Amino acid sequence: MACRIRLPVTVSAGSPRRVLLAFDKFKAGLAAEQACSVVQIVLNRLRPSWLVDVAPLADGGDGFCRILTEAVQGRFHAARVSGSQFRAGAALRQVDAALGLVELERVPEPARRQLGYEQAEADVAIVEMAAVNGLALLPPAERDVWHASSRGTGELLREAAAVGAHAIVLGVGGSSTSDLGLGALAALGLSFEAADGQLLEPLPANWCRVRQVRGAVEPLLPPLFIACDVDNPLLGPKGAAATYGPQKGLARDDIERFDREAERVARMLCEHLGIADSVMGSPGAGAAGGIAFGLEAAAGARLVPGFELVWRWLELESRVRRADCVITGEGRFDMSSLDGKGPAELLSRARLMHRSAVLFAGSVDPAAAALAAASVVQISPPGTPTAQAITDTAVNLERAVESWLATQP
Repeated sequence: MACRIRLPVTVSAGSPRRVLLAFDKFKAGLAAEQACSVVQIVLNRLRPSWLVDVAPLADGGDGFCRILTEAVQGRFHAARVSGSQFRAGAALRQVDAALGLVELERVPEPARRQLGYEQAEADVAIVEMAAVNGLALLPPAERDVWHASSRGTGELLREAAAVGAHAIVLGVGGSSTSDLGLGALAALGLSFEAADGQLLEPLPANWCRVRQVRGAVEPLLPPLFIACDVDNPLLGPKGAAATYGPQKGLARDDIERFDREAERVARMLCEHLGIADSVMGSPGAGAAGGIAFGLEAAAGARLVPGFELVWRWLELESRVRRADCVITGEGRFDMSSLDGKGPAELLSRARLMHRSAVLFAGSVDPAAAALAAASVVQISPPGTPTAQAITDTAVNLERAVESWLATQP
């Protein structure tokens, strides 16, 4: 087997600088913490005099629970709940997950104000949908929104209430489901019945059979906040199915039919709850396959801007102001990155504070990079197959940072 020997990179030590490392995940390549670690090792080796502050990012998806909980010295509570995919004749596979429990007095005051909580003696649960119903948990061949359920997320919410949380913050990024959150609502007390009274699992494949909604969300569920940075409505060309369905296994030819079925069952739910069906068109209702709609309608959930919450929770404003340079990144930088996603938003805010900033991404859309009007670096060599780029994420990130350092004073 050939052995690749890497020669040491020689870079001048330069003057001491304060650097903030704040990476989001590189999907399937590196977790946010791992990406920060790769870059920190390079900086320690080539710029040992630089002072490095590390703040892994999450905007509601993978890593949201871990990052927010650890940032305020919270604790984790283990649970075993349902995964996403139903298979004929089989129950949902059970998965192990954890929710975070944090003392509200440890949460920075600006984040508490955003949630509307000022009292000190309370516990807040941090729940991450991606940990149980996440797209990353399913190989592409197993993704099928017609048979995918958000029940596991509802079970985690129920567990958070059972352990005494006074409020819940739910991150919904990276989901694999598009069931309007009906699976979660079934776990929380609602039932969905066929014409003959048979109880149905409210999968999209069963929506055509649903004729009656009964029950209500458990009264002990505490106030629920959904961290979300998308403004898609539930239905239509910018809705949940049209925008996110194909990456979750929905054939493009099925989008129109899927929307028709979704509209019918959503109206049925609104009628049962006695609320106006205009909630379907509210900005963000289509988040995570419509779970924002379902939980807002049936559980009174309130959507909060995900990155804004993370910005305040991690006290990023003061950390950016203390830094001379901000280094961030994510798996892919494209037009969607400019719609409030963490790394792009951090890049923008750093520039507004007159701080030097650079963003490293596995792949880069040149049009998005031009609009960012900032330093955006693609770490994967041009033409690299996606699978290879994912495998080589750490090596490519290391080399890209080394090259960038060679340009720094």
